[in-house]
Amino acid sequence: MWYKRGAFLLLLGFVMGLRALAQQGSASFIDFINSPQPWVDSVFSKMSASEKVAQLFMVRLHTNLGQRHIDSVLQVVRTQQLGGVVLFQGGPVRHATTVNRLQSAAKIPVLVALDGEWGLGMRLDSTVSYPYQMTLGALRDDRLIYNMGREIAQDFRALGITMNFAPDVDINNNPLNPVINFRSFGENKKNVTAKGGAYMRGLMEGKVIATLKHFPGHGDTDVDSHHDLPLLNLSRGRLDSLEIYPFAQLIKQGAPAVMVAHMNIPALDKTKNLPSTLSRPIVTDLLQKQLGFKGLIVTDAMDMNGVVKYFKNGDADVRAVLAGNDLLELSQNSQRAIDLILKAIRDKRISQAEIDRHVKKILAAKLWLGLNRWTPINTSSVSAAVNRAGSRGLVQRLANASITVLKGDSMLKAMDYSKHTAIISIGANEITEVQNALSTRFDNALKFVIPADADPNDIAKVSVELNRFQQVIVCLHDNRRSPGSKLNYSGTVRLYINELTRLNSLFCVFANPYTLAGLPGIEEAKTILMAYQNSIESQRAAAGAITRVFKPNGRLPVTINAFFRYGQGIEVK
Repeated sequence: MWYKRGAFLLLLGFVMGLRALAQQGSASFIDFINSPQPWVDSVFSKMSASEKVAQLFMVRLHTNLGQRHIDSVLQVVRTQQLGGVVLFQGGPVRHATTVNRLQSAAKIPVLVALDGEWGLGMRLDSTVSYPYQMTLGALRDDRLIYNMGREIAQDFRALGITMNFAPDVDINNNPLNPVINFRSFGENKKNVTAKGGAYMRGLMEGKVIATLKHFPGHGDTDVDSHHDLPLLNLSRGRLDSLEIYPFAQLIKQGAPAVMVAHMNIPALDKTKNLPSTLSRPIVTDLLQKQLGFKGLIVTDAMDMNGVVKYFKNGDADVRAVLAGNDLLELSQNSQRAIDLILKAIRDKRISQAEIDRHVKKILAAKLWLGLNRWTPINTSSVSAAVNRAGSRGLVQRLANASITVLKGDSMLKAMDYSKHTAIISIGANEITEVQNALSTRFDNALKFVIPADADPNDIAKVSVELNRFQQVIVCLHDNRRSPGSKLNYSGTVRLYINELTRLNSLFCVFANPYTLAGLPGIEEAKTILMAYQNSIESQRAAAGAITRVFKPNGRLPVTINAFFRYGQGIEVK
C-alpha cells in the first residue's frame, strides 16, 4: 500500500502547488511582496552581505553594441550578483537570447526591465510601437489603453522582460518641457490618472510590473534632468493638488512600483542642490509614510547629470539608499557603490535591517513574477510572438480614436471626392502614407511635397499649381525622432502655411499639438484635424476620418493657446 500512499502524497503536493500558484497570481502585488514567503526566506538565508546589497542594483545592457559589450555586462551581473538589468536598444531575438544567458547563469533570478512607454518599439527594432502617451491622452475610451497594457505585457514576457518603466503619469502643463512633453497623457490630472491607471492595470494583469514615473511630478520643468538638476519651485499646496495627485490616487489602486525623479524641490526638502531621489523627506516621509506606498521604489537613472552633478564618486548611490529607495537604476559604478554601502553599514549610517527589508521586497517581486521557476525562451518563435496581427490592429484603433477635430467639421462633411483636390505634405521629403491613402479615394487628386527647408522658388511653383484646384488638404509632418513643441520649418514655409489657410483647405497635423502655437494664423483654416504624431497609423487614421470611414471624436489633452484649449474637439455626427 506504500505506493498508493506515495501517489496520494504526490497528487496532494501537486494540487497544493497549483493552489499556491493560483493564489500567487490573484493576490495583490503589494500584499504579496510585504508578506513572508518561504522561497524568499530560503534564498535570503544563503546570501552574503555583499550579495544582499547587490540586489539593489540594475545595470544597463544593450544588444546592438556587439558581443563584447553583452559579455562584459553579463560578467558584471554574474560576478557581483546584481539584482537586475535594464535593457536598451537592440533587437527582439538578441534580447531574448541575452535574457536566456543571463537567467541561466544567475545564482538568483534577475529582474529584467525596459523603458517602454510606447511598448518594445521605444527601444527595439522589428517590434510594435504603440502611440505616444500624448496621443493616447486624446482618447475617450480608456479600455483601449488597458488593452494596450495587456498587449505590451505579452510582448515583454515573450522576451523575458518582467518590468516596464511606464506609465508616465507626469502632468505636462509646461509646453516647453524638454524631457516629458509628448510622453505625458496631458495637463489634466484626472485624465492622466485614469489613463495611467488603465495602462498600469493592463501591464499588471499581464504579469509585468508597471512603474509610475517620475515622482513627485516632472511635468512643469524646463530643464532635462539627463543634463542638469531641475528646480521645481512650487508650493506644497500646488504639488499636493496637481503633480502628486496621480501618484496618490494610483497608489490607492495598488500601484506596484514608483520611479523617483531627479529634481530639487525646496517645498519638500530645503537642502540645497539635493535631488529628490536622494531626499529622505521625499522618498521615505512623503512617498512611503504620508502616501502609504509599500511597493517597489526605483530611482531614475543614477548616471544622469541631474543626480551626479553635485554628488560624485558614488556618494549619490549611498544617499539613494539612505533616502529609502529599493532599486537603484544604472549606477555609474555598481561595484564601487556596493563597497560604499557596505562601509556605510559598518559605520552605522545604514542599518542592516533596512537593507534586508529592501532585499526581501525585491526577492518577493521576483517570486510574484514566477522567476523562481524560469524556463528558457524559445528564440525561434520570438519574432512572431512580438509582431501579432492583433497588436497592430490595436495600434490602428488607438490612432483612429485619437483623431481630434479642433475646428470646423464643415469640410469633413462637404468633402467632394470628384472635385480637383490638392493633397500637400509639408515637412516631408517624399510622398507620404496619408497622401497615398487619400489619393485612392479622390478621383482627381494631385500630390505635392514641400520639405521643411523648402526655398521660395519651390513654394512658388506649388502656389501657382494650386490655382486650378477646388479643395486643398494640407498635411503638416514632423519627421524628427522626438517631436518637439516647435516645428523645424523654415520661415518661408511657415509663411506659406499661413497663406494656405485662406484657401478652401483642411489641415491635418501629424506633430506635437504644441506646435500649433508656433503657426500664427492656422486658426483661420476651415477645418483642422489633430493626429498628434507622424506614424503610419496616425496618417491612415486621418485619411479614414477625412473619407468618413469612421467619425473622429478625440479630445485635445493640453491647452495650446487661446484658440485651442484642453478638452476641445468636435464629435462628428
